[in-house]
Amino acid sequence: MTEAGKERLRDALDLAAWRGGDVAAFGDLVRRRSPRLYAHARRLSDDAESARDTLQEAWAEIWRGLPGLRDDLAFLPWAYAITTRAAARAVRRRQAGRALSADLAVLAPRTAAPDQAEAAHVSGVLICLPAPDRALLALAVLDGLSLGELAQALHIPVGTVKSRLHAARARLRALLDGEKDDQGS
Repeated sequence: MTEAGKERLRDALDLAAWRGGDVAAFGDLVRRRSPRLYAHARRLSDDAESARDTLQEAWAEIWRGLPGLRDDLAFLPWAYAITTRAAARAVRRRQAGRALSADLAVLAPRTAAPDQAEAAHVSGVLICLPAPDRALLALAVLDGLSLGELAQALHIPVGTVKSRLHAARARLRALLDGEKDDQGS
C-alpha cells in the first residue's frame, strides 16, 4: 500500500473513531491534515494571515459537514474542496470593490530543494500563471492528488481536470521556453 493510501486509511479510521464518540480522533485528523490544507490555503491566499483564517473557516465547515461525508477514504479531496471554497469566499470579501491582485497565490511554502536556485526560478515563472493554473498544478504535483481526487476537490468532471491540467502545463512550458528563447538571443 502506498504512503498516500495509508494516510487515507488513517483518515477513515480517525473518522470512524470520531463517529463512535472519540472526539480526540478528530483532533488527530486536524493535526495530521492541517499542514497540507494550510499549504493549499496559502497558495490561494495573498498572505499567511488570510491563509490561517481560511484554514480555520475550512475546519469549522469540515466539522459541520462530516456527518454528510459518505466516503471516509475521500476525506482529503473533500477537505481540499471546502478549503478552496473558503479561500474563494475570503478573496471575494477582501476584493470587494477592488481589482484582484496579480499575486493572489504563492505556489507552496518554501522547502529545502536539491537545487534551490532552480526551485526559485520555477516558482518565479509559476507566479506568472493564472491563480487557477497554479492551484491545479500544486494540487496535482505537490500534493499528489489523482485525477479523480482533483475532480472531486474542484467540483469538475475528470475530463475537465485533464484538459485544464494539460493547458496549465502547456502554459508553464511556454513560459519556460520563452525564457530560454529570450536568453539565447
